[in-house]
Amino acid sequence: MEDEVADISVKNVNKFFGDTHVIKDISLEIKSQSFTVLVGPSGCGKSTMLRMIAGLEDINSGKISIDNVTVNDLPPKERNIAMVFQSYALYPHMTVYENMSFGLKLEKRSKEEIEERVNEAAKILQIENYLKRKPKQLSGGQRQRVAIGRAITRKPKVFLFDEPLSNLDAALRVQMRVELAKLHDQLNATMIYVTHDQTEAMTLADDIVVLDEGTVSQTGSPLNLYNNPKNLFVGGFIGSPKMNFLKTKILSKSSDKVEVDIMGTSKLEVPINSNSDILESESITLGVRPEHLLINEKSDAEWEGKVFVTEKLGSGTFLYIEKKDEPLVVAVEGDADIKVGDTVKIGFNASRCHLFGKNGSIV
Repeated sequence: MEDEVADISVKNVNKFFGDTHVIKDISLEIKSQSFTVLVGPSGCGKSTMLRMIAGLEDINSGKISIDNVTVNDLPPKERNIAMVFQSYALYPHMTVYENMSFGLKLEKRSKEEIEERVNEAAKILQIENYLKRKPKQLSGGQRQRVAIGRAITRKPKVFLFDEPLSNLDAALRVQMRVELAKLHDQLNATMIYVTHDQTEAMTLADDIVVLDEGTVSQTGSPLNLYNNPKNLFVGGFIGSPKMNFLKTKILSKSSDKVEVDIMGTSKLEVPINSNSDILESESITLGVRPEHLLINEKSDAEWEGKVFVTEKLGSGTFLYIEKKDEPLVVAVEGDADIKVGDTVKIGFNASRCHLFGKNGSIV
């Protein structure tokens, strides 16, 4: 199926609901044919941003362009977009075929063209056998496929997905993620996807936009955000379990590294940018991911702690180690012979550690 594709440009967009400033001067460039995911916690503004691109929500200032055409004043039907909602939004009295063809009938398409487009979309989504059924005769996953099929038949420039998988159970969400990724490859369309689930973002996206309280915290590829978070918020939001954070202080500083205290038992030299303006004795946060900590191995710095919870997931196990404030989480092999109550030696590899300054930004 060949689709027109589009670049989307968002320039200095602001949105207020009454006195509440929900979108704060956001600028984004979304590449043609990319799968871009807007991710962030509840209330960060991601669905509002999507609805403004769709034309379902007015903007207070700024400019939104699709394919170099400013769409601020265009109604949704003239933006050549299709939106898939969390709620499916299917007509219960219509068959699957009628639901998928409804938009095309409103566009006064010929009967032959409608039939061709619906059958083509049904084949892509493997729902050819359900075309005569009503939505109530379908499972949640099948209904979501119908909602996506209705969008495909319109051959839009841009697909917008607003948390489309959040009503499905865990196993079906995994299956639908695979199908959406495959669909993007088949259609080569521009897709923007909103979710609060960072796992969905990591597995689906070419580019991720992390939103925090109406601002863009960081954009980039999934692995870039995972390995190089710009701030504490991204470090803590991207990754499951989240990055470990340790409050510490700088013991000494040179041009390219600092020495920090590791919970009063050892010292660790961590590389920094040569233009960093952090000071000796300054309080700082050290971040390290659970899989980058070492258990009972020689390392740059070490600390001992007691295991108080183990999460055995088969392929891997997460150990929760007692420490002041939040526990330290360490990822180990699934068959690791470590149990609750054991005291373990935790190793820190300096090259895998991140330092965040007082304002939360990476050092």
